[in-house]
Amino acid sequence: MNYTALYRKFRPVTFSEVVGQEHITKTLKNQIIAGRIGHAYLFNGGRGTGKTSSAKIMARAINCLNPKDGEPCNECEICKAAISGSLTDIVEMDAASNNSVEDIRAIREEVNFLPTASKYRVYIIDEVHMLSIGAFNALLKTLEEPPEHVKFILATTEPQKLPATILSRCQRFDFKKISDEDIIKRLKIVAKESKIEITDEALKVIATMSEGAMRDALSILERCIQDGLDKIDEVKVKDLIGIPQTTFINKLVNGIIEKDVDLILTSIEDILSSGKDLVNTLWEIIKYIKDILLYKSSKNTSIYNEDEINQIKQISEKVSKQRLVNLIYNLSQLENDMKKSSQKIIIFQAGIIRLCSEIESDGLEELKEKINKLEEKIQNGQFNTKQTKQQTNLNIEQKQEQKQEEKVKLKPINGWKDIVENFKTQGKLMLYTNLINTNLGEVNDITVAIEFPKGLTAFGKTVLEKPENMQEIEKQVSILKGKEMHVKLIDKNTDLSKLIDKTIEGYAKKNNVNLDVIDN
Repeated sequence: MNYTALYRKFRPVTFSEVVGQEHITKTLKNQIIAGRIGHAYLFNGGRGTGKTSSAKIMARAINCLNPKDGEPCNECEICKAAISGSLTDIVEMDAASNNSVEDIRAIREEVNFLPTASKYRVYIIDEVHMLSIGAFNALLKTLEEPPEHVKFILATTEPQKLPATILSRCQRFDFKKISDEDIIKRLKIVAKESKIEITDEALKVIATMSEGAMRDALSILERCIQDGLDKIDEVKVKDLIGIPQTTFINKLVNGIIEKDVDLILTSIEDILSSGKDLVNTLWEIIKYIKDILLYKSSKNTSIYNEDEINQIKQISEKVSKQRLVNLIYNLSQLENDMKKSSQKIIIFQAGIIRLCSEIESDGLEELKEKINKLEEKIQNGQFNTKQTKQQTNLNIEQKQEQKQEEKVKLKPINGWKDIVENFKTQGKLMLYTNLINTNLGEVNDITVAIEFPKGLTAFGKTVLEKPENMQEIEKQVSILKGKEMHVKLIDKNTDLSKLIDKTIEGYAKKNNVNLDVIDN
């Protein structure tokens, strides 16, 4: 007996079995009951959300000999023929492989013929956004004035790629991502009917990993049962998918928060040695930091056990919300960098280490948090109220004065960003990761300065001031300027006037030039 994949075996055969799309299935059933069936439909939504299944159910329902409450009976000869694929009046076409003008012209010729056995001839065109411009133009005429016996159901994940002329002629239905709760309910039914023993924690992991796609959830479940275990648990699911255990992720995130490079490198080595997929690992890190942020805001940790919640609580007390947001953003950027590179391990390691050189913003949000903590201590009687308020006001004024101070700006030099990008192309990742988002400015005719708007950390300074690294930077800057140049590293606290004085004196000493100060 041939084996049937779970996502095919449990494909919905009625609207009531379509998971999480009640807002669509209810409308479609009402149209069928009332006999107000449109000539063209557009089903839009993410993968595995029920678009194609709903299109097939719709095609059977409008042709069914014994429909009930807008549902196909799946017992009459029309329904059985449609399910087996032998009914020629329901045509399924994949636009990804049949996207030419000739393919659509063949449909235009067919629509003039009456159905052989059904009331309607139904064309289901999947991935319709893959049609060529010529094919869209050929389809447009048929959509404008279709025969009464013809219905079109178009399905796509990218409606923005469809011409407006096509969109305007279709009834559009947007399929939303399926909630984790609905996915878990459906998985329990599938597990029960398939006699699969699986824990609730494992079901939560599968639902989370499927990202709202029921088909993906069933595919993950199928991978788990093929291992031959009597019972599927959370650890087994994560191991099969390639997701590091929470202990690994917690250790790595702790290293990032503490800016502990040694701990980070050890954690990455543990993850790599266990054979985990780096893309899944990065996804888990982002998700874990998002959950820390969620816990810090609302104490919501529904998918974690008690020990894991305590670990999240400990991390949340050591980091601000703003830094968590910045980490999520930077890790998302790292994910994009990894997609473009063939050296994913190096990019991953360098990107994670670079997070240690990020200086946490001391902006308004952090200042508010400090003020709130001071107010709590005041209310608890730990400080003299009058003195604390005066000190708080003084701190606020000092912060504002510091931000209002005007500093001398360097004369910007074009081409610096290209130099930094070339470091990445040449595989000099330590230079690249520590020079991203920096600016290059001219101090004088012989000196330029690399400015670090977010501050220059001790770690970054150590890396960049290594002789071989500084020589490479000065070499590239000299090529850019067309003459020998010296490079200085500065941050927002550097006194530019003193820097200029020092560079002039240094040049004089290096070239044995006597400087005489002349007072006018």
